[in-house]
Amino acid sequence: MGQKTRPTGFRTGIMVDWLSHWYANKQDFSDLLVEDAKIRKFIKKRYGGSGISKIRIQRTREKVTVFIHAARVGMIIGKKGQEVDKLTKDLENLTHRHIEVKTLEVNRPERDPQLVAEDIAEQLQKRASFRRTMKRAIDTTMEAGAKGIRVQLAGRLGGAEMARTESSMAGSIPLSTLRAKIEYGFAEAKTAQGHIGIKVWINNGDYLAPEETAEGAPAPGRGRGRGARRG
Repeated sequence: MGQKTRPTGFRTGIMVDWLSHWYANKQDFSDLLVEDAKIRKFIKKRYGGSGISKIRIQRTREKVTVFIHAARVGMIIGKKGQEVDKLTKDLENLTHRHIEVKTLEVNRPERDPQLVAEDIAEQLQKRASFRRTMKRAIDTTMEAGAKGIRVQLAGRLGGAEMARTESSMAGSIPLSTLRAKIEYGFAEAKTAQGHIGIKVWINNGDYLAPEETAEGAPAPGRGRGRGARRG
């Protein structure tokens, strides 16, 4: 099961926090869900080159707060905040709600699977060798301090007649261990021969280790395991 399940979905609600924070009744739920997807698609399309890792959305009765985690936040903020003001207005026109945009910088893009996948896609679109690109991405991530990485490419690799799948990994990727901080990213390289799908799994340590405890993850020993039941 660990091999067939997306690691983030497998851990969401257990070790990983939800990307959307709001509550709605049955009548409004589907509309708000589609609205979240529109917001994410709009931001990714406009700022694709800014290295967006993830977009979190929080809703209250009065406003919608959008948190953009990106490697190059300067491109989103713009000169004197002009770009972020323009983005806020465009999102308000799109959703007809009061929007607040906040940007957060990704400190280690080499250890973020979504950014690694997008970097590989960019290299493949520039006709780089897929094997060399995979090896370079794996080496860079391991040098940055990751516990393990796995990269999988699928499509007409190297312009071959028949599509195939190639994968490479380094270190350990314990997919079935819930406390392991396995993060997942996906991107598509649009080449002349067709699209190439890129999947990246990165092991960034242990959620319950003091120095590795992630934002939004439960504190060690709370509500889980034998230690939580002791007096």
